[in-house]
Amino acid sequence: MKGVVIGGLLAGLIINISETILNIPVLGAQFEAAMKALNLSPPGNGPIIVLFVIGGFVLGLLLVWLYAAIRPRFGAGPRTAIIAAIVFWFLAYFWPSLGTGLMGFIPMKLLSVAVVWGLAEVIIAALAGAAVYKEA
Repeated sequence: MKGVVIGGLLAGLIINISETILNIPVLGAQFEAAMKALNLSPPGNGPIIVLFVIGGFVLGLLLVWLYAAIRPRFGAGPRTAIIAAIVFWFLAYFWPSLGTGLMGFIPMKLLSVAVVWGLAEVIIAALAGAAVYKEA
C-alpha cells in the first residue's frame, strides 16, 4: 500500500497541476461563459476548489491502485501504466463527459479539448506514479 500511496500522491499532484492549467489559463474564460449560459456561477475559490483538489489526489491514488492491480497480469513498466491510464481515462473522464456533452450542459468543442487533455494528463500521471510504485 505504501507504494500505491506515494505513487498515487505524485499522480494526484500531476493531475491537480494539469487541471489548474487547463481550467484557468487554457479554458477558463470559455468554461465561465458556458456556466453563465446555464445561469450558474463559476466555482471560484473556497470549498469547491478544495473538494476538486482532494478529488485530484483521490484520482491519482485510484490510478496507481489500478496500475498495481493489473501489474501482475501485464508486467511492470510503462506499457502497463499506459493501459491503466487508458482504462481509467475512459471510466473517469470520457464516459462522464460524454453524458454531459450529449445533454448539452457543456459545448462539445470545449468538452472535447478537456477530454483529450485529460487523456494526456492521466497518461503522464500514470507513468510518473508507476515509476515511483514498487512492490513490497
